[in-house]
Amino acid sequence: MKPLSLRRGLAAVASTVCFVMGQRVAAQDPGVVTSLLRDGRVQAALSAVERNEPSTIDEQVRFCEIPAPPFKEQARAEALRRAFHDAGLQNVRIDKVGNVLGDRPGLSPRPRLVVAAHLDTVFPEGTSVKVSRQDRTLRGPGIGDNCRGLGVLVAVARALHQSGVQTPGSITFVANVGEEGLGDLRGMKVLFGETMKGQIDRFVSIDGPGHHVTQVAVGSRRYRVTFRGPGGHSFGSFGHPNPAHALGRAVAAIAEMQVPASPVTTFNVGRIGGGTSVNAIPTEAWFEIDLRSEQAGSLASLDAKMQAAVDIALRAEHRRAPTGARLSVSKELVGDRPAASISASAPIVRTVQAVSQALFGTAVPLSRGSTDANFPLSLNIPAVTIGGGGEGTDAHATSEVFVATDSWKGTENALLVAIALAH
Repeated sequence: MKPLSLRRGLAAVASTVCFVMGQRVAAQDPGVVTSLLRDGRVQAALSAVERNEPSTIDEQVRFCEIPAPPFKEQARAEALRRAFHDAGLQNVRIDKVGNVLGDRPGLSPRPRLVVAAHLDTVFPEGTSVKVSRQDRTLRGPGIGDNCRGLGVLVAVARALHQSGVQTPGSITFVANVGEEGLGDLRGMKVLFGETMKGQIDRFVSIDGPGHHVTQVAVGSRRYRVTFRGPGGHSFGSFGHPNPAHALGRAVAAIAEMQVPASPVTTFNVGRIGGGTSVNAIPTEAWFEIDLRSEQAGSLASLDAKMQAAVDIALRAEHRRAPTGARLSVSKELVGDRPAASISASAPIVRTVQAVSQALFGTAVPLSRGSTDANFPLSLNIPAVTIGGGGEGTDAHATSEVFVATDSWKGTENALLVAIALAH
């Protein structure tokens, strides 16, 4: 194990009592990190994850070569179910939406920490998921996001089991569905709303490579906007309203929308489709748009601007084509991730920072993002997302790269975070 650099003056925060999900639970104490590092079993567990990092990388590759396209995570979920059993977790099960869960009981059922990593990728069915390896460089779709998270998740569970570390609270490990794309956090929504409703006090997601702490949850709303009309021949029916033209007007207006620099607010038209032939007025034209902001009010304002742009485009197309025919438009909400945040001074954030300071001599940067932590944060449950270590590039591309240089540090970090937050 590498020498540990402890933060000077790291003070133990007096334990207080707070209400979480209707239960009385001791507030997280960031000062517990210092005492944990004096525990021989904790030190043994930290040494083991560094020593076993080659096996963690092998497992990361194995998981990655099992396809997990959106809404079809079942095969990879089954692999994680077996891995949870092998790592010594108890009560391993798959819930109704496809989340894989396994428990590591502590001395008490509460506080209950959930440590999660998402199963799904952004890549459609049929994408080759073969991973190539050259020294410490791995290439393949999803190798970092989020096969790294899955590999670290299992490695942490295994290290706890093998070392015999005992935590006051209990930990549930979750490999969840529905984080990417139109999955719309469906795994988290079922986990918190049904499977473990009222049982979760703290939440940590391991998502992707690198070292970071995400405590600002960027909210998003995603729409599929569809213009419909009677269609017709491009020559014989010229002058009839055209869904594709209305779509073009809408997208052009959306492109001119102004957004604030703070809070950070963005939009993107990501997909467009419709029509059957170059010489036919389409009966349908659609686009999908992603709206994001780190602040709920700004997101709502952006949403209203987009809706208005679509309505104005419809009226403009009717004025351009004044025949009796008319178009209709539908705006289907296909994704809704809440915007939320937790203070940088919150105990869970300070604990994660204290772990990084203790292990590596520096606090990791705080960041914003859209992750599984969005949902618990929207419920006022303390939650963060951390990186799994190593380095990564080209996320969400089939050329994605993961470099395993010192990747064990991410595994060590996740392990000590889990132990500390189960106190």
